[in-house]
Amino acid sequence: MYKKSFFIVFEGIEGSGKSYQSKILYRKLKKINKNVIYTREPGGTKSAEIIRKIILKDYFEKNKKIKFDKYTDTLLYLAARNEHIKNKIKPAIKNKKIIICDRFIDSTMAYQVYGKKVSMNFINNIHKQVLGKIKPDITFVLKVTKQSFLKRLKKRKSRNRYDNFPVKFYIKAQNAFLKISKKKKNHIVLESSENSTILQKKIFQIIKKKIGIK
Repeated sequence: MYKKSFFIVFEGIEGSGKSYQSKILYRKLKKINKNVIYTREPGGTKSAEIIRKIILKDYFEKNKKIKFDKYTDTLLYLAARNEHIKNKIKPAIKNKKIIICDRFIDSTMAYQVYGKKVSMNFINNIHKQVLGKIKPDITFVLKVTKQSFLKRLKKRKSRNRYDNFPVKFYIKAQNAFLKISKKKKNHIVLESSENSTILQKKIFQIIKKKIGIK
């Protein structure tokens, strides 16, 4: 049996199914009495969720083109991450919990660096302070076809500004996730276009093997 904490991250664009699959895994592990928590970024703690609301609000006033500068936007994400790491991730690691997180640092790289051309050095320097030695044990990157993610986005009852980007931005972001994954040994890219239980079972089997569940 795995005696340490285990940090699992799900990454992917909107409509990739990452939130759905991460919650399914959480429920499966909870069902077998595992010491597991579910969290998300931006957010995960009361203070970080307040920052999340500011980030995801569809600008400040309707009909007015007022929006944050890309560096202000990025700093808000990193501020939320700092709160999340300090108040949720670190205590969970200390208490040897399994952590399932919907989005983490790869999303910052895909959206802010590759998507909005924010300086990678700018983010890396802040991450040195915020993250310390914390990094995921495994990251699932869910890859999805254009047809599938657009279909899923159309079905959403509530949408924030990140559900309303141009299609080419999502494709660019997905390519960034795949590019990042090629350089990381702990990244597993999975096809998630089909709405079936096969992917859920595959993810659960991978995690069971990693943490020693028969």
